[in-house]
Amino acid sequence: MPRTRSFVQVDVFSTSPYRGNPVAVVLDGADLSDEEMQRLARWTNLSETTFVLSPTVPEADYRLRISTPESELPFAGHPTLGSARAWLDGGGVPRHADRVVQQCAAGLVTVRRGDGVLSFAAPPLVRDGALDEAYLKQIVAAFGIGRDRVVAHQWVDNGPGWAVLQLPTADEVLALEPDLFLIPTAMVGAIGAYPHGSGHDFEMRTFAPRCGVAEDPACGSMNKEVDPCSW
Repeated sequence: MPRTRSFVQVDVFSTSPYRGNPVAVVLDGADLSDEEMQRLARWTNLSETTFVLSPTVPEADYRLRISTPESELPFAGHPTLGSARAWLDGGGVPRHADRVVQQCAAGLVTVRRGDGVLSFAAPPLVRDGALDEAYLKQIVAAFGIGRDRVVAHQWVDNGPGWAVLQLPTADEVLALEPDLFLIPTAMVGAIGAYPHGSGHDFEMRTFAPRCGVAEDPACGSMNKEVDPCSW
């Protein structure tokens, strides 16, 4: 007989229902094969589906595997927060009251608990610095913009492989209609500033064709690393 497993869907980055980025969480991923995990991730059709497992190191509270519809990721932001929330709500008791320690392929990730809010410390970057010009030209062509519209560009890769382009304005970011067939293996974001005095500082959009995700509603792993003021 098929085994019954606890499964929840968590809406991350929002206090209003259906305004965040959903993640599917299987709270007991023990004994699932890689193929079974990937099949379930394709079925949920969300940007990420996670599987909670017993940790293999004493410092961790649990181990997490993260799958997109196409492949597994070593780390991702909103799945980390959503899975921590689901684990706690499902009766998980962390070793330390003020934090949860997640083990994943990228290493140990600390999720801080405070005032009902969870926040994570991103793992170290595995790649940073400017994009090479050939790759930048591919992205610019896919975005349908001129090279002169790129204010700055940088790798912000803490596992998933993110590259980010800064455009002059938030409106230009919002107007993007990228041709993702031109960058099928890309994990790329665009950021642009709102005018001074606006309700927000920046607009950011995230495109992940390599993972089978045309556009992610909100990307924690990339947002965690982007600081346009330092470019």
